[in-house]
Parts: sequence; structure tokens; C-alpha cells
Amino acid sequence: MNILNRYLIREFLKFFSIVQMVVLLIYISIDYLSNLDRFIKAGLPLSRGLTYVLLRIPYMTVLLTPVGILISVIIVFGLMNKKRELLALKTSGVSVFTMLKPFLAAGLFLSLCLFLMAEEIVPVAMTQARYLKTTEIRKKQMVTSKEKNIWIKGERRITHIKFYDAMTHAIFGVTQTFFDNGFNLIRRIDSEKGEFKGGGWVLSGGMEQRVDPKTGEMSIAFFDEKPESLDFIPEDLNQVVKKSEEMGYRELYHYVKKMEAEGYDATLYRVDLIAKTAFPFVCILMCMTGIGITVKSRIDHGLPFYISSGIGISFLYWICYSFFLSLGYGGMLPPVAAGWGANVLLGLASLYMLINAD
Repeated sequence: MNILNRYLIREFLKFFSIVQMVVLLIYISIDYLSNLDRFIKAGLPLSRGLTYVLLRIPYMTVLLTPVGILISVIIVFGLMNKKRELLALKTSGVSVFTMLKPFLAAGLFLSLCLFLMAEEIVPVAMTQARYLKTTEIRKKQMVTSKEKNIWIKGERRITHIKFYDAMTHAIFGVTQTFFDNGFNLIRRIDSEKGEFKGGGWVLSGGMEQRVDPKTGEMSIAFFDEKPESLDFIPEDLNQVVKKSEEMGYRELYHYVKKMEAEGYDATLYRVDLIAKTAFPFVCILMCMTGIGITVKSRIDHGLPFYISSGIGISFLYWICYSFFLSLGYGGMLPPVAAGWGANVLLGLASLYMLINAD
């Protein structure tokens, strides 16, 4: 590695560390204060509330790292531009793409780190944060397994849901078991599907079994549709169901395969699966974008202008990223296009800026 590459990498890592530290401290402060009233209402010790916020840091680190990379690159080249160092390098025959090489290597390394963090650390931390929020803050007695089988304990009843579709608020493979005061089985309902309509649940394609408490005889009745009062609403299930960020790539991949093999619509999770591989590469794209912004800009543009441009581009990227994912969730785009769409647009924009750099 030559002197120029060592200098660029050293400056980048220095500012990247500072930016990440500042951004995470701001996030911790805002997240803690915004949830403070909920911690107090739940009777949660403030230290326990801080634990909840800290458990979310790995996930937020993954989300905020691309922005930190972009701002750090902008600061490095913005200061070089201000000191006329970029002008000196260009007149010496050093091209923009030569200066880009060490940042591509750094971006690739950070992309790998981001993927490994999302694979190994984020699922564990987010699962613990969800459990703390559900049991200690919301005071809910719900549990969910890794396979998305949801068990809900209610008033003398146990409900099992095989699959919950968060997009349509539909539940599949529903089994309800009812008990009397002596915990004797008195009723059971099995249904293929349940939909939340008009403020209540409607079960369809099912069978109801009842046990006579006096004679012990069992009666069976089949139904096409049946209104049923359940102990939960879709919002409760959204809090309990294990989300994509709580699963690593391998776990999510096997889950998608299993759901599709059983005939369920796993579009939402397949889009998230593609996004898990696409998102880390934004680190490389942010390096290219940061260099394109500062190298092409005029010398008289100050550092605030560069940083403002970077924040604006980051904001636009997040809008596009969320928009493409939403189209994928709704089935309007294939999962691959939904997961990679924002990256493709950012990549084309950054290449255009680099090719047309002064």
C-alpha cells in the first residue's frame, strides 16, 4: 500500500469512528428519552430501560453505518478539496479512480462486517429487546417459536397459530383448546384460516369439537365461516411475531423455504431475504457517492455544503429503499428487484458523478 492509500484510509477510519460514535450517542439519547414515559408507566427501572435501548444498538448500527461512511468520505475529501490537495493530486496525474481504490477496499470490508453483524449479533440482540418490550413493558404473556408457531395463553384457553401474515392480518392453521375450571378439555376448534374483519375474527374452513361435561360424549361440527372471539388483535401479533431482523440469513432462508413448501405466501420474508444480501453493498456505493460529490464540486464549496449534500442523498436513498421494499411486499415487484432496486439507482448515480468528475 502506497503513502497516498495509507493516508486516505487513516483519515477515513478516524472520521468514520467519530461520526459513528456521535450518531449512536444521539440515537441512544433520543430513543431513551422518547420511551422514558413508557418505562415509568410499566414500573420498569430506568437501568432496565437503558438495557432495552442498548439492545437495539447493533440493529441501528447496521442501518446507520452507510450514512456514517458517506459523511466520513465527504469530510475526508472535503478537507482535501479545501486545502487544494485534490487539485495537487489531479495535476500530478492521479485520477479519481486511483483515489477510489482504497475506499472500495474499505467499503468491501465494512460490507462484510455489516453482513456478519446482521447475521450473528443483530438477531440475538433484537430478540432480547422484543422479549423485554413484550413481557416487561407491554406486560403481555405471549411467546413465539423460531418456526413462527405462535402460542397464546388466554382465559382458560390456549391458541396455537401456525402462520401469521402481517401484510393481510390473516392467521393460518389456527387451533384453540378450551378448558373448564378444573383444566378439563371441554372444546376445541381447528380452522384453516382466520381474518380480522369489522373489529373481530372470522374463522373459515374448520371443525369444532365439544365435550359434554356430564357424559363425556364428544360432538363434532364442521363450518365454512364462524365468528370467534379471540384474546388478541393483529397489533398484538405484530409485537409477538418474530421479525426478519431477528433472524439471520440462514434462518430466514430456511423459514422461507419451509413456508413456501407448506403453501403459505412468504413474499414479505423473501423480499427481506434478498434485502439482507443487498443492503451491505450500499457501503461500497456510499464510498463512490461521497467521492463523486466532493471531487466534482467546485473548490469554493465549503464542508457544510458537502455534508448537506450527503445527508440529502442518504435521505433520498432511504426513501427509495423503503419504496422498493413496499412494492415488493405488495407483490408489485419481484423480490430481487425490490431488494436491489435502490442500490442499482444509487450505483448508477455514483458512477455518473465519478465519470463526470473534474
